[in-house]
Amino acid sequence: MGQIVFIPRELDPSEPRVAASPETVKRLAGLGFDVIVEKGAGLGSRIPDQDFAAVGAAIGKTADASKADVVLKVRRPTDAELKGYKSGAAVIAIMDPYGNDAAVAAMAKAGITAFSMEFMPRITRAQVMDVLSSQANLAGYQAVIDAAAEYDRALPMMMTAAGTVPAAKAFIMGVGVAGLQAIATARRLGAVVTATDVRPAVKEQVQSLGAKFLAVEDEEFKAAETAGGYAKEMSKEYQAKQAALTAEHIAKQDIVITTALIPGRPAPKLVSAAMVASMRPGSVIVDLAVERGGNVEGAVPGKVVTTENGVKIVGHLNVPGRVAASASLLYAKNLYAFLETMVDKATKQLAIKRDDELVKATMLTDGGKVVHPNFAKAAEEPRTEPAAIPATTMVAEAADPKPAPKKRAAAAKSPTSKTKGTA
Repeated sequence: MGQIVFIPRELDPSEPRVAASPETVKRLAGLGFDVIVEKGAGLGSRIPDQDFAAVGAAIGKTADASKADVVLKVRRPTDAELKGYKSGAAVIAIMDPYGNDAAVAAMAKAGITAFSMEFMPRITRAQVMDVLSSQANLAGYQAVIDAAAEYDRALPMMMTAAGTVPAAKAFIMGVGVAGLQAIATARRLGAVVTATDVRPAVKEQVQSLGAKFLAVEDEEFKAAETAGGYAKEMSKEYQAKQAALTAEHIAKQDIVITTALIPGRPAPKLVSAAMVASMRPGSVIVDLAVERGGNVEGAVPGKVVTTENGVKIVGHLNVPGRVAASASLLYAKNLYAFLETMVDKATKQLAIKRDDELVKATMLTDGGKVVHPNFAKAAEEPRTEPAAIPATTMVAEAADPKPAPKKRAAAAKSPTSKTKGTA
């Protein structure tokens, strides 16, 4: 009998995704694993039990987790789930450890070797394992679909005998993976699209998708990016000009989509209440960062809020999960690709190489201890959540994955490097 991989049904009722697909189950079996999928695990992603069984998986129950050498999940295991895992089991999931020190310590105490997939390094070798990109790409798509559903007008321009329907104007704030897909999707639906970011390098990418790039393009802007792809800190004068340009532009838009989500700190406030108040009735704002505090003042997690002036602020949770059938297929492939690197091909056994750069970057707990350098003192020194960046701050400062000390630059890498700072 080979080592066992267990795929549980996610306990969070708002999580329809699953950590395996029939394709990856078949491949896991090819690596020498016996795969057990908990009954009903894939139903939220349109994968019935019989599809897993058809490729060799055993359909099991929650208690089967106790036999597993590897557990593949979508979300971090709960305390109840940890009690069912055997010590030494490898658990791979989106762990969301920032601000959850007690949960990280609990995983260490349970004796599991926990891997946080969102810490996967952005290197060529790991592109197929990049869960942030695979899920953010779908989030950017779904954000536009959600906006269109709330917007009670047509998006494309339509010329008819009865008259012309004008095209909707969409503004994308933040041009990372989600932002680029939002631009492409909005363009496909016929909207007139503009986008903003502080890195000059993304202007060409925005334009290549048929959108217009919005920024104060003075000499300071042209020198705003370092050789490493990060933005330099902009002067207060530039920030004021950019903020004024953005505020003026938002007032004319029908749809605004914000995408700035920073690991390890609350989401930066990009759209102030005054900006929302300046928009026309019937306009829609989709906040993809609402789970971390939101980019938009007035956004409420899990709600669609209608303001006094008739603007809808969409704050759906788990946006990739709103297209779970697609998201699960991509996520399952991310997990399989990572797990494959930790399997000895000769013995067909799990053989974690702790000096491997992928393992070092993603391993949270091991041998009863918190081992990731960012969280090693989580148990004794609980992390204090930093303050959110205020709404008066320009979009440029929304992409630094670390709290900025004094006058440090704050921006993500170019989209070609798929920086973690932008969802």
